[in-house]
Amino acid sequence: MAAAATAGALTAALPAAADSGRGEGDDRRGHGHGSSSRTVDVQLLSFNDLHGHLEPPSGSSGRVTERQQDGTSKQIDAGGVEYLATALRTARKGHPYSVTTAAGDLIGGSPMLSGLFHDEPTIEALNELDLDVAGVGNHEFDEGLTELQRIQRGGCHPTAGCFEPKRKFEGADFPYLAANVTYEKNGRPVLPPYWVWKEKGVKIGFIGLTLEGTPDVVSADGIKGLKFHDEVETINKYTKALERQGVKSIVAVIHEGGYPASTSYNYDCDSPGAGDGISGPIVDIAKAVSPQVDALVTGHTHQPYACSIPDPSGKPRTVTSAASFGRLYTETTLTYDRRTKDIVRTSVKSANHVVRRDQPKAPDMTRLIDRWNKLAAPIANRPVGYISGDLPGRGSTALETPLGDLIADAQLAQGKSLDPKAVVALMNPGGIRSDLTHAASGAEGDGVVTYGEAFTVQPFGNTVNLVDLTGAQLVTALKQQVSGSNTASPRILQVSAGLTYTLDLTKAGADRVPADSIRLNGAPLDPNATYRVVLNNFLTGGGDGFTELGKGANMLVGGDDLKALTDYFAANSSATAPLAPPAADRITVVK
Repeated sequence: MAAAATAGALTAALPAAADSGRGEGDDRRGHGHGSSSRTVDVQLLSFNDLHGHLEPPSGSSGRVTERQQDGTSKQIDAGGVEYLATALRTARKGHPYSVTTAAGDLIGGSPMLSGLFHDEPTIEALNELDLDVAGVGNHEFDEGLTELQRIQRGGCHPTAGCFEPKRKFEGADFPYLAANVTYEKNGRPVLPPYWVWKEKGVKIGFIGLTLEGTPDVVSADGIKGLKFHDEVETINKYTKALERQGVKSIVAVIHEGGYPASTSYNYDCDSPGAGDGISGPIVDIAKAVSPQVDALVTGHTHQPYACSIPDPSGKPRTVTSAASFGRLYTETTLTYDRRTKDIVRTSVKSANHVVRRDQPKAPDMTRLIDRWNKLAAPIANRPVGYISGDLPGRGSTALETPLGDLIADAQLAQGKSLDPKAVVALMNPGGIRSDLTHAASGAEGDGVVTYGEAFTVQPFGNTVNLVDLTGAQLVTALKQQVSGSNTASPRILQVSAGLTYTLDLTKAGADRVPADSIRLNGAPLDPNATYRVVLNNFLTGGGDGFTELGKGANMLVGGDDLKALTDYFAANSSATAPLAPPAADRITVVK
C-alpha cells in the first residue's frame, strides 16, 4: 500500500447515497430466514478482472487449478460469459436476498469481440447478468475518464459512433464506484464513492475503489487532472459517512489484491491460522481498514482466494478474489441482524466456485455474442500470420515468454523501419493479454493467427516509440524490474533478440540484475554511450514503475503496436513456412 494521503486530500462534499436500482419489488430478492426473523442470510456473489472475456479464454488463461485431496492438482476448463450467467443465475435460486458485485477491470485489456467496440458488448452482458454494483479498476481508465463516464451513462462513442443501426448504447445499469478517485481541482469524486443495497429493511453499503497505484499502471494521458488516494483512508472515511446514514453493514469492493501460497482456487489460505496463506498489498490494507467493514471483495492480482485476514481489532474478516476472466465466482453468506443492522461476522462464510463449461449456456448471452461476432467477423477472421507451435504469453508463469520475445522482436523491426539506429526493444509484460495457440480457435485452421487473436494479445492501441537512453539508464531500467515499486512483485520486461542478462532470484532488490551480466549483441553496455531504444508509449511514460524509461530523449512516435505485430507476421511467416516460437532464452534465471 502506498503512503497515506494527507487528511485534507479527501475533502469533497459527500454525495447522497445511491439507492439500489433493484431491490424492493424485485422477485429475485426476498427473504432468507424469514421477514419476521431477527437475522437473514444475504447471498453476496462477486467476481473481478473480467477484462471483456465474453467468450471462453483460450489456453491456460481459460483454466483453473483444483487441489485434490491427495495433494495433486487438476486443471479445469473454465470461463465464458454464457457459463458465468448460468452459474450466477443457478446460484441465486433459493436465495431471494442476493446481491452481486464486481471488483474492477471488467473492461479494458479485452479480446477483440469486446475491445473492438470499446467494451460496449461487455457492459451489455453485465447488465443482463444482473450485476448490481461494481468498483472501478485501473483498466476502467484505459481510455480516460470521459470514456468511463460514457460507459456508465451511455451514448455513442465520440469518434467510432454507434456500432449498429437504430441502436444506441444505453450504458451500465449498475453503478460504477470510484471512492478514491477525485478531480485535482476541487477534490470531488469522479463517480459515486458508495452505493446502498436495500431489501425489505435490510441495508448493506458498498464502497468501491481502485488501487492507489493506478497512475503507475495506466497511461498518463488517460488520468490527467485526477488524483488517486490511499485505500485505507478512503474506505474508513466513507465507512463513517455510511454509518451516519444508519448503514452499519458495509462491504469494501477494492481493486487491489494479494498472492496466496497456492494458485489452486480451493486452497485453504487460512492454514495454519487466519490469513497465514496469503501475502501482498491487500493484507496490509485489510489489517488497517475499519472493523466496521464486514467483508472485502478484491481483485487486480488475478488470483483466487477466500481468506480470513484479521481486522485492526484482531477479529477475522473475509477477503476474497475470484481469479480473472470469469473463470470463478465467489459466494459469500452475510448474516444480517435486523436489530443491530449489522453483519454477524462469526457467521460469514465464503468460497470460490468454478464457472464450468459442462453446464448449459445462457441463451441470451449466446445471442449477444453471436450479434457482436457478426459485426466483428469481417475484421476478426482475417489471417495475419502462421505459427508452428504454441506461443505462451499471458497464461504462462515463466518470467520470459516466447510470445513476449516475439512482440519485442516485432517492435524492434518496426523501430528499425523508422530509424535504422534502433538496437533494442523492451515490452511490458502486462501489455501481453493472452497466448497464441497452434490449435485453431475457430474455422481458420491450426497454426493460423487471425487478426482477432492478435488483437486479443495486444488490445490497447499503444504506439511504438523510439527514444535515446544511455547505457547507464538501460542498466537502471533493467534493475527497476526488481526494485522500487516492483520489489515485492517484479515486472520482467520482455526483450528483443540481442539483449541478454542474468536475473538472479537468490539475491534481493536491484542486485537481482547484475550490471556486468548485461550484454547487447554480445558486448557489455557502455554506460556513457547513447542507444536508440524501442518502447511503447506506456513505457515511455514511465509506466509500471520504469521511471528511467520515461526519461528518454529525442522521442519519435511510430505506428500502433498491433500493426507492428501483424507486419512482423506478414514478413516472417507464411502457410508453408510458419514462424517457430522463440526459445525464450534471452534472460538467464538463477533460482
